[in-house]
Amino acid sequence: MTHEDRLVDAQAEDEEQAVEAALRPKQLGEFIGQPKVREQLDLVLRAARARGGTADHVLLSGAPGLGKTTLSMIIAAEMGAPIRITSGPAIQHAGDLASILSSLQEGEVLFLDEIHRMSRPAEEMLYMAMEDFRVDVIVGKGPGATAIPLQLPPFTLVGATTRAGLLPPPLRDRFGFTAHMEFYEPAELEQVVRRSAQLLEVRTDPEGAVEIAGRSRGTPRIANRLLRRVRDYAQVKADGVITREIASAALEVYEVDERGLDRLDRAVLGSLLKLFGGGPVGLSTLAVAVGEERETVEEVAEPFLVREGLLARTPRGRVATPAAWAHLGLTPPQQTPRGASGGPGQQGLFGG
Repeated sequence: MTHEDRLVDAQAEDEEQAVEAALRPKQLGEFIGQPKVREQLDLVLRAARARGGTADHVLLSGAPGLGKTTLSMIIAAEMGAPIRITSGPAIQHAGDLASILSSLQEGEVLFLDEIHRMSRPAEEMLYMAMEDFRVDVIVGKGPGATAIPLQLPPFTLVGATTRAGLLPPPLRDRFGFTAHMEFYEPAELEQVVRRSAQLLEVRTDPEGAVEIAGRSRGTPRIANRLLRRVRDYAQVKADGVITREIASAALEVYEVDERGLDRLDRAVLGSLLKLFGGGPVGLSTLAVAVGEERETVEEVAEPFLVREGLLARTPRGRVATPAAWAHLGLTPPQQTPRGASGGPGQQGLFGG
């Protein structure tokens, strides 16, 4: 890739991020979906404002794209406070965290994305900072090292994680409010699409919004991304209005089928069915078959396929369900009689 190509890609990425930022709701009342989380969080923030203090620390968990970053920004806006954004992988040493904490203003919101990936020394420093608003800065090394206590102004930590089970209990218990973000219903995603289309000044009829929402995998971020791609198609190939027919044709071009499966999803299912007879097959083997990293298959494709009932995890490996065969228009192998040799795992799935 040439230097010019890299500049073009970087510029396109910056433009996409700018559009995503413009589509984010700014107030809790504008946030669509997650009704329980919104109600509970509203109580937390209103009570904090009435007391004239900072809000309790907040932990948000859930799959990527459900609105954790957006909610953190809304918390800061509702509290009238600035926000500092960082991530767990960026904090590899306790000194990194100490530098961030010592520069916070009173009442500031610190958003820590992927908090479960923070280093252990930094994590242990965070315990004291969350509970006592204090950190001990170590000066020197060995027997002569000295701990200097540093008092911190009250602040609100908003932690976000896609894997809440990896958080140690001492850290989890220090959050005053925890919330789990659920996948969105199609009707909620339809509202997201209509709102975003209005902000983007894109004409969308009701059926066009329904078509996009139905292929968005229960995730607002994906809904907004598909809307932008359908908008491009409608501007180039049609009169700029997104109808059901235009949305369907556009998403076919971008390889997103009627259930929201993309190229990677169908590659995983296709390999599992055609190469391995429906499984069971190990995840690493399946990843090699589709030419992707193991982590990509496990974290990007597999959760959605399991949730859609197309893939099952078993102790022996990944197994396709009958719905997967039907979705790809393939015929399941015949049931293997007990005691006869056959494809691995087929009897366990389709037999008795």
